[in-house]
Amino acid sequence: MRRQRNTKILATLGPASSEPPVIRALFDAGADAFRLNFSHGSHSDHRARLKIIRALEQETGRPISVVADLQGPKIRIGEIANGETMIEDGKAFRLDLEDLPGCDTRAPLPHPEVFEALRAGTELLIDDGRVRLAVETAGADFADCRIVTGGRLSNRKGVNVPNAVLPVAALTDKDRTDLRFALDAGVDWIAMSFIQRPDDIAEAKKLIAGQAGVIAKIEKPAAIDRIDEIVDLTDALMVARGDLGVELPVEEVPGLQKRLVQLSRQAGKPVIVATQMLESMVAAPVPTRAEVSDVATAVYDGADAVMLSAETAAGEHPVEAVTVMNRVAERVETDPLYRGIMDAEHADPEATAADAITAAARQVAETISAAAIVTYTTSGSTALRAARERPTSPILVLTPRMGTARRLAIGWGLHCVETEDANDFADMIDRACGVARDENIAAPGQRLVVTAGVPFGTPGATNVLRIAWVPAG
Repeated sequence: MRRQRNTKILATLGPASSEPPVIRALFDAGADAFRLNFSHGSHSDHRARLKIIRALEQETGRPISVVADLQGPKIRIGEIANGETMIEDGKAFRLDLEDLPGCDTRAPLPHPEVFEALRAGTELLIDDGRVRLAVETAGADFADCRIVTGGRLSNRKGVNVPNAVLPVAALTDKDRTDLRFALDAGVDWIAMSFIQRPDDIAEAKKLIAGQAGVIAKIEKPAAIDRIDEIVDLTDALMVARGDLGVELPVEEVPGLQKRLVQLSRQAGKPVIVATQMLESMVAAPVPTRAEVSDVATAVYDGADAVMLSAETAAGEHPVEAVTVMNRVAERVETDPLYRGIMDAEHADPEATAADAITAAARQVAETISAAAIVTYTTSGSTALRAARERPTSPILVLTPRMGTARRLAIGWGLHCVETEDANDFADMIDRACGVARDENIAAPGQRLVVTAGVPFGTPGATNVLRIAWVPAG
């Protein structure tokens, strides 16, 4: 099965999408990868869904990427007397460590590490910014604030601290337990929440030890301040617009999304645009026109993948949501304007043989109207270089490692096939032509541009480019 688009679709699984027929229908509608959200559900739930995905993979013969999304730290106020209270603009309000129910003048915040970071002028956002406080004075166990935006305050609402770097590790004890489970289960990517600094990525990569790729979820302003370092360290990026839209002025998020997509493309690392893409389809069978434009914008920007969250995890129309996203991506990619944007934003190749060969492959493929660019890869780096070029020709990825094929399934335009590594040049060409023909990517008489590394099987050593004619079967 070959998709008729280059942008990939990542669908979140949940209560609405846990049965084999639904997961199969999501795949048939266009889902290339699935997300397991560890903020919800038990390990047995996630294990069952992963088993269904791997069975589907066997049935369809297509590598499917699975992303385990870790919850990360959750900062919340404590209990409120009678469950809720109303607080008024302009009045004083205290947050403290007292284990007593809150009222209209104070609330417990059982997070001593947060008080360490608070200073006069620090802003606190409660319940996704519906309630806003400004810190006037703070100590080790309290913060006296002024209510900037009042309203209803209820039990255990989330707290965001946008203009401070919190002394909080990105991995909680729960995350470490979930991480061990996810790696043992064989997921392909670990999505890291609450990233504030490059050290958060370094710690995760040390624990993961190459068993899965790392996706840095960009959802906090502190991460933006050190984004270049984070991009260098991580394997992929996710633009988590929901949390960004809480912690930053909403008008800054669209420009930031474009910047993050561009940075990732220049680095040759997959980038996923996520959150509320077709949010109205949680309840409605059709999206709003604004949502369609939002998905289209991410595709025009050149994002590797677009993600559905509640739409497929808990919505009433999960298959329809994937179908709409698939149609939008296909339509955008046939627009001449889209190709103009892709051609205008090629990253300059690095001064390496691998980059030079990959850039040349795109140019040669366009010059001779090749049916496809075929890349042999072990680690996946060759394929990601090819995707960074955003060529007009399809990219067929041949790899001896199923783990690599699965991980690359979220990469722009990558059609991955597990196959034995080539033994010599003749075998390389024969294998490339045979797979391209079998996958309906090339027909007899068409040409392929083939890149590989010699000696064969050497990770990252792309140093050969060949043009091949596809023979009759």
